[in-house]
Amino acid sequence: MKFDKNVIKQSIERYCKVKYGVKIGDATNVQILNALGLAILEEIIPEWEETEQLYDKQKRAYYISAEFLMGRALGNNLINLGIYSEIKEVLKELNLDLNDVENAEDDAALGNGGLGRLAACFMESGATTNLPLQGYGIRYSNGIFKQGIRPDGAQVEEVEKWRSDPFGLRKENLEVEVEFKDFNVRAIPYDTPIIAYGSRNINTLRLWQSEPKVEFDFMLFNSQAYDESVRESNRAKDISRVLYPNDTNEQGKLLRLKQQYFLVSASLQDMIRKHKEIHGDLNTLPEWAAIQLNDTHPTLAIPEYIRLMVDHEGMGFSEALANAKKMFAYTNHTILKEALEKWSMDLIKKLIPRIAKIIEKINWEFIEELKEKGYSTDQIDHYSIIQYNTVHMANLAIAVGYAVNGVAQLHSDLLKHVELNSWYKLFPEKFQNKTNGITPRRWLNYSNIRLTAYISELLGNEDWVRDLSKLKALEKYVNDDAVLKKIMDIKYKNKESLVNYIKEVEGITLDPESIFDIQVKRLHEYKRQLLNAFYIIDLYYRLKENPNMDIPKITFIFGGKAFPGYARAKAIIKYIGQISNLINNDETINGKIKVLYVQNYRVTYAEKLMPAADVSKQISTAGKEASGTGNMKFMLNGAVTFGTYDGANVEIVQAAGEENNFIFGLRVEDIEKLSGKYNSREYYEKYPDIKRAVDSLIDGTVSDGGSGEFQDLWNSLLVGSSWEAPDTYYLLADFKAFKQAEEKVFVAYKNKKHWAQMCLINIANAGQFSSDRTILEYAKDIWNIKPATLSL
Repeated sequence: MKFDKNVIKQSIERYCKVKYGVKIGDATNVQILNALGLAILEEIIPEWEETEQLYDKQKRAYYISAEFLMGRALGNNLINLGIYSEIKEVLKELNLDLNDVENAEDDAALGNGGLGRLAACFMESGATTNLPLQGYGIRYSNGIFKQGIRPDGAQVEEVEKWRSDPFGLRKENLEVEVEFKDFNVRAIPYDTPIIAYGSRNINTLRLWQSEPKVEFDFMLFNSQAYDESVRESNRAKDISRVLYPNDTNEQGKLLRLKQQYFLVSASLQDMIRKHKEIHGDLNTLPEWAAIQLNDTHPTLAIPEYIRLMVDHEGMGFSEALANAKKMFAYTNHTILKEALEKWSMDLIKKLIPRIAKIIEKINWEFIEELKEKGYSTDQIDHYSIIQYNTVHMANLAIAVGYAVNGVAQLHSDLLKHVELNSWYKLFPEKFQNKTNGITPRRWLNYSNIRLTAYISELLGNEDWVRDLSKLKALEKYVNDDAVLKKIMDIKYKNKESLVNYIKEVEGITLDPESIFDIQVKRLHEYKRQLLNAFYIIDLYYRLKENPNMDIPKITFIFGGKAFPGYARAKAIIKYIGQISNLINNDETINGKIKVLYVQNYRVTYAEKLMPAADVSKQISTAGKEASGTGNMKFMLNGAVTFGTYDGANVEIVQAAGEENNFIFGLRVEDIEKLSGKYNSREYYEKYPDIKRAVDSLIDGTVSDGGSGEFQDLWNSLLVGSSWEAPDTYYLLADFKAFKQAEEKVFVAYKNKKHWAQMCLINIANAGQFSSDRTILEYAKDIWNIKPATLSL
């Protein structure tokens, strides 16, 4: 992008005056951030509009997702525009610091975990590869929650407010109305520019905000019924207030259902309006639009599309259903049964009764198809979209959608041959694999400037940023001592930067000389943060017994949020906090171990953790993690993977070699053999170190404050319950292998040259995990769309 420095300066000054009534010298960093955002928008809007006009001439893909975990926008946008250093200079001339302005931006609170971060990477890669791809999501005003960690280690949830949105454009002229049984709401679109790297293309992420048709009832207000006068307003705003509201009761479930319907109804109305304006004939919509359902959350888009076609556009049901079968594709992100959404028909009828009728009709048509194919009643019952008055959303997505994909090769194979095997036999042509990816612009260019500069120096150009496979050329330096030393020097400087950041935000001092062993991700039992914690307490016990044990210093860093209603996950966080207090305050171990649970893990924190990590902990129960993308970010930044043979870990070690990573534990086939035979008590009773670690939950080593949370964790491992067997995720079965793998880490880390070689080989082989590669595969194999590039 070319721009005039003086124009940018004048724009910042103007927006400070007209938006805030202040001069630049008196403006806060948040005000400067928003003024700068508007100044940049002013420059890029012509190209944004030109991109839209270009895409109108060909088929588009629409990516509907409940989450878009974008992270801060300013720095990434400046890098993609190629003007980061220039804007830094402009601000310096105005006596401002770009880093301070960047830090004034909050993370957009629009997602929680890998699902949302993947969607964000796809949006950026779609723009950079010049694909006609548009995202649709919800503009949550408060996100999921802001996480705090109490002194006793427990998670506390606070409202998450993001004050700044420097690039979001409100477009009231494109608002639509979403109809529920008992009230309607306005869906107001906010457009966010998704700026390509190395191209003029600017794609769009459209986020919907729910607002009332009437802000408040004047008659009620005038009658002094003040709370009642804004009741309808609050009901409308609640829809886009919080990501994944607690749904432990009916009201919570209804709110989640409202959110999902609000998202898909607004998005489909928008697509249909656009198609009618450009092409007219709605029968041709499948020729111009592919709609990707990111997990089961947006699956109501299928019956909503049919409702809009039949009730509003006069199309016949059969024709609408036939068109839906050409347009919708479904990405499965999990094999966990509790995550494959199911909705009570009673709730659907209560909220959106017409959609309930359409789902029943779709199901009837599908059952008739199966009867014609000769399927028995028992077989049909298994496939039915509605079972026991419950709608199985994955069944709906697979039955109607034309493509179903997993997100790593192992995950896709498990879907085809185990979890969705009956569906695979019915529709083998629908099933595909699309291994996840990450954008190198965010996860190397922006977050690891030191390593980015050195890679460009070694390769002689920056072409690798758009073609990550070119990193393979780094392998020629695997025996170059100077290069290896420089790689480790960069890692050490990144560790120092993280140490300073953690000191500032957590008030804790870490040692950059220690191994940084990091496990950051959403809290879930299958991700096995508890297994990691058991290893740490065992290592602590062994150090107490033998203070001279020859191990490198090691810092274990955890991060991630547990859903407010997920009691056991919250108990695991508290347990980690308790052992952190125990270990960090014990001077007898000479600082050899330190444990930290970082608060409010998010994209901004990840951008500091990934470049500093030595060891990437990816230890889910084999077969349970669909893919992971954190593992890819760590790999790209030169960390070795310590993990199970699960998700994309499989492809990571295939690319970089098991000898350059640390793979341990049961594999999928081992777990299949253990099914129905596994007895966790055998491990507990046979191995004293396992018993001692597990018993730390209940023997007074640490305390849950009398809540019974730790007893429940102990019971989950050794007693089980009426609905699950003991140790469902095989922590005790994998404990010994975990311990042996950590010993290998300690040995490897002592050989500095060999460790540096492992890091370099991981970086060099991270190319296949670019989300550019993934999104181009979606475009070719699922969406049938082609790149369209603005002329330079």
